[in-house]
Amino acid sequence: MNRAGPIYLDWAATAPLDRRVADAMCACLADPAAQANPSSGHASGRAAAALVARARGEVAALIGAPAESIVFTSGATESVNLAILGTARASPREHRHVVCSRVEHRAVTGACRQLEREVFEVSWLSPAAGGAIEPAAVAAALRPDTALVTLMQVNNETGALTDIAAVAKLCRERSVPLHVDAAQSAGKLPIDVAVDDGIALLSFCAHKLGGPKGIGALYQRRQPRPALQPLMSGGSHEAGLRPGTLATPQIVGFGAACRIARESLATEPARIRALRERLWQALQPAAPLWRNGVAEPSAPGILNAGFAGVEGESLLLALDGEVDVASGAACHSAVAEPSDVLRALGRSDLAIQASLRFSLGSGTTEAEVDRAAGLVVAAVRRLRSVLPAGALERVA
Repeated sequence: MNRAGPIYLDWAATAPLDRRVADAMCACLADPAAQANPSSGHASGRAAAALVARARGEVAALIGAPAESIVFTSGATESVNLAILGTARASPREHRHVVCSRVEHRAVTGACRQLEREVFEVSWLSPAAGGAIEPAAVAAALRPDTALVTLMQVNNETGALTDIAAVAKLCRERSVPLHVDAAQSAGKLPIDVAVDDGIALLSFCAHKLGGPKGIGALYQRRQPRPALQPLMSGGSHEAGLRPGTLATPQIVGFGAACRIARESLATEPARIRALRERLWQALQPAAPLWRNGVAEPSAPGILNAGFAGVEGESLLLALDGEVDVASGAACHSAVAEPSDVLRALGRSDLAIQASLRFSLGSGTTEAEVDRAAGLVVAAVRRLRSVLPAGALERVA
């Protein structure tokens, strides 16, 4: 990345702001006309609205959608909640069933738990051995009263890749709305909602793509259009689904990040996947170790590895200031609870506590991967050197 400080391998939590995105945002902030409310009818307002419209088109193009299908939000968590709560609450009274999985991001599971408190029934699917949700499991869970299926395309902890195209086909055939959490896949894998037209709703955000934090999007299919109940009241912005004055500089940055990501889709996934496998091979001197999830099918940039006899938190401390990695999803890494995702894969609490997530992105280089692997191996060996006899055999 050519940056000072630790080697950054936590791109799944957030990607560093791309310099080109920052330049676009700075140009917007420096333009007096762009500071007007995009909803205002005067000349400055129209200038700001034009910037929003251009960015909306760039965001939509990333997923093959028409610009008018994009609703701007404060981030992926809000988009997820609008999709799940909005769809369920707008569904007919006789439709009170939702299909979700046990390995979703907590934004999704939290929204579904809220629906359970509202007298919805949620079917919680378990993943296959590699961590993905099998389409057959979705098919078996669908019922005449199903109001929504909500699944992530790429798991944020293991990188496991669910066959969303197959699930979308199932949902379209059954006339059940499908929401896809694409926070870890949009801009990293090709997505075309025009082809996978069973996707009714899709949520993603800017900061996973090298854009700014605080801005996200929800795609809402136009035909047939899923009914959505807004989460907030107070205005007709964003087709009445998300009231509030639009954050023009954030939206401009989101558009720039999506354009850059779309232009790199032909080459970046393969490059990053190769770097991920290079990292995995370079970590082998730290054996005994294991991989949480499978190499394929998976997202290019996520590697979740466990190191026998080592606590992940201790390894994080040993690497602090040298390598930035995560012991779990960033949104709940401060919570001292074993990962729901790794637990669903059958890992013991000891194995979960011994695991770290490495995630790579557009700025990651071979030199960084090699250097990081060497630092991790050395830290693991130091930590194991003080273990009592037989400690390595306690983690499987």
